[in-house]
Amino acid sequence: MTPFAVDEPASLVEAIKLLDPQDASVRPIAGGTALMLMIKAGVFRPARLVSLRAVKELSAIAAQPDGALKIGAMTLLSVLERSAMVRAHAPVVTQTLRTLSNVRVRNVATVGGHLAHADPHMDLPPVLIALGAHVEVAGPDGTRTIAVEDLFAGYFETVLRRDELITTLVIPAQRGRRAAYLKCTTRAVHDWPALGVAVSVDGESSRIVISAATERPVRLPGAEAALRDGGDEVVLRRAADAAADEAETISDGQGSATYKRQLVRVYVRRALAAALGGAT
Repeated sequence: MTPFAVDEPASLVEAIKLLDPQDASVRPIAGGTALMLMIKAGVFRPARLVSLRAVKELSAIAAQPDGALKIGAMTLLSVLERSAMVRAHAPVVTQTLRTLSNVRVRNVATVGGHLAHADPHMDLPPVLIALGAHVEVAGPDGTRTIAVEDLFAGYFETVLRRDELITTLVIPAQRGRRAAYLKCTTRAVHDWPALGVAVSVDGESSRIVISAATERPVRLPGAEAALRDGGDEVVLRRAADAAADEAETISDGQGSATYKRQLVRVYVRRALAAALGGAT
């Protein structure tokens, strides 16, 4: 491991000032569960890391008057997992976190870091897309809002600039929407999934999102359209077939593209059945 400097600002404003948009070797670090592995493996060689651990303003969870839930980017995944407020607002998030990696990682990893890392195998991004969530981002030019489904540009890529930080995750009021997340792992339940499927449904619309089998988490509008005819078994299978036809799956260590396409067909139907209250 090559030597590097570490700055530890105490405020968001100070942290943003320490980032250099022209220097890719300067990187913010939150929990560091992924970044430190990349550094140890020599994949990334930083000149300087900007630690966000002392930025206390980014660690709150708060309900909003409009029914939304705001979660600070430095909130630990384990805190999110145990939060009664999160469980009441979006129980699918709590359920997803129980098999996200392992407890050691969840005790260190943060919400913002989880999203900014942009690994397509991550569990929370497809769930948050299905829930219609967005992030608030701060930079030297001010703040902006990005829907989670628009955050990811590709494999380990986001639309964030080098001098921008995710500050807040906002999950809107669900108002009776029902959601489910299922994943297929080839080894242990907490392992990287070969496929993740998140869905949310109500009487008028649905969101169907897949990850891990694709280069980034993606919605499947064709499958969503197929679900507009109802929720019986015939319709669920039609939506699942549409999802398998629509998904642009990739091959990796978790399985071939062809194998993952068949997983999409099976798991989309199961996730929809789970969200609608049927057996999985």
